Amino acid sequence: MTQPAVHGQHGQQQDQRLSRQDTRREAQPAAAPVPPGPERNRRATQWRTAALIAAAGVPVGLLWWLLAPSGLNLLSGNPALRNGSNPEAWLPRDLVLAGLFLLAGCIAGALTAGSKDQESSGQDVVLAVLGGAVGAVLAWRTGVLCGIWFGTPEDASANASIAFSLRSYALLAIWPAAVALSIFLGAAFSSPRRAGPDPEGATDGATDAAPDAATDAAPGASREQPPA
Repeated sequence: MTQPAVHGQHGQQQDQRLSRQDTRREAQPAAAPVPPGPERNRRATQWRTAALIAAAGVPVGLLWWLLAPSGLNLLSGNPALRNGSNPEAWLPRDLVLAGLFLLAGCIAGALTAGSKDQESSGQDVVLAVLGGAVGAVLAWRTGVLCGIWFGTPEDASANASIAFSLRSYALLAIWPAAVALSIFLGAAFSSPRRAGPDPEGATDGATDAAPDAATDAAPGASREQPPA
């Protein structure tokens, strides 16, 4: 005689539980659309970084002329290497520019690699590598112009390497290659960010589980009561 009443009570409790869940879902605010401002700022930052890397080629070229043999030769200080007609100065001159390219590329890659909270995207890498390529060309042309404007006039009709110039154009690839390599190494050795548990989700789960457990236990308790 009491079995239909038990089933009726159980059905009402299930309806109340579903009603509370629907009310909770309706009370949650809808996800706001992402404003276009952050994306526009990110693109502007990407282009600004690439332009900064490319513009660094001018001071790098000036340093090349100041430090390298057949320029001011401040690095070695050997008077014999000050003259561009000395073939022994040609290789160290290229090596000085290669070292400057490697240093500039590592610095640019470290700035582009991002932090642990925000990793660099593929567009960041492409723009940084392109900026390094442009910076390498600017550095080369800046050093050559410094040799023409501030260097000692020399007759380069016998060999073009007598003038302050770059013998191996393959060295221009060192800067963009160093940018790409430093970004790759930074991403490979940086510890990924670990996502912690969501405290709000855990609270909601505990809140949902408590009424469900109480509702499931109520019919069992009703069945155990002896009939009057």
